[in-house]
Amino acid sequence: MSETDSYSYRALIAYDGQEFFGWQRLADHPTVQGALKKALLDAFGEEVTVQGAGRTDRGAHAEGQVAGFALGEAVAVEEIVDLLNKHLPEAIDVLEVECVPDDFHVRTSAIGKEYAYVIWNEEELLEERMGLVWHVPQPLSFEAMEEALPMLVGKHDFASFGTKTGFKQKSTVREIYFAEIEQAGEEIIFRFQGDSFLNHMVRNMVRALVKVGEGKYAPSRIGEILEAKNRSASPGSAPASGLYLMRVFYPE
Repeated sequence: MSETDSYSYRALIAYDGQEFFGWQRLADHPTVQGALKKALLDAFGEEVTVQGAGRTDRGAHAEGQVAGFALGEAVAVEEIVDLLNKHLPEAIDVLEVECVPDDFHVRTSAIGKEYAYVIWNEEELLEERMGLVWHVPQPLSFEAMEEALPMLVGKHDFASFGTKTGFKQKSTVREIYFAEIEQAGEEIIFRFQGDSFLNHMVRNMVRALVKVGEGKYAPSRIGEILEAKNRSASPGSAPASGLYLMRVFYPE
């Protein structure tokens, strides 16, 4: 607790991103950050700055997004959870809230993230899965994608898989700690854990891997794209609908 008389918290949040224009607040558009800011105002009567661990895209989802904020008075974490869920839209669920030191920051204090990407690989898409997966109706070769996936693990320059942003990045080098693929019924699920990710990096990697699954790329093409260090060497992006921010990691 500092002399500024503010109390710092972090919240673990899940959301269905279909009705939001992404995480970051935009004027006249519904966003997850904007909904949290409004809920805090409604619950506690304070204009609160809300920070997010990751700026998820429009239509992307989260099972483990982390938001940080400070309140002018100490409030029991259970009460914060209850009040925020009361004032938030149904698509957003605050799972838990913790007190944190004043120097904690949800983004810069993070040491890693885990994302999942879900593909529905069947001719017919169930209505209840619409907007929650990428529907790829033609059969994909699970074995070919599984063969290609390890090429993305390790520390590399991921410039070929990072969509350029409006700001200059210091480096496009990132480390992927693990990448895996699993099949559960009609769903093919990719999981990536790394120190951090470039803009659209997971969606761009998945799009290239699906090219492998379609038989349009050999598995070795993934390594060639990585070595090119040029976005033009890689295909477009997979839709945001299949992307989930699963976890954000912090030092113990």
